[in-house]
Amino acid sequence: MSIAEMIKSHPDVAGHLNEPLATAIRHAMFCAAICNSCADACSAEDGDMRQCIRMCSDCADMCDATFKIATRRTGDNERLLRKLLELCADYCEACAEECGKHDNDHCRRCAEMCRECATDCQTALENL
Repeated sequence: MSIAEMIKSHPDVAGHLNEPLATAIRHAMFCAAICNSCADACSAEDGDMRQCIRMCSDCADMCDATFKIATRRTGDNERLLRKLLELCADYCEACAEECGKHDNDHCRRCAEMCRECATDCQTALENL
């Protein structure tokens, strides 16, 4: 089961899927999980990783809210969805920047996912 197929089956969507939005939703789900995992891994690292843990935790929550709200297709929420996608992209960029400061695999992977999610949110914004 894919999230795109689920959204496409919604009566208000009637098979006319906004592919860029579906991609942003899928990657926000992945990004939420990866940021959460990175925050946990950072807590096991030596040294002061508090800011990275904070950014990853905040980004995970923002991505979680974004994918949950963006999957709701009943009614109109475009004005707020635009703000949410923009904010999610901003959080992802900030998290990628923070994770980029650390020399470990989990932060590198998290930064990569965050950059991808930020790009997808921007693309979705352009296609609403």
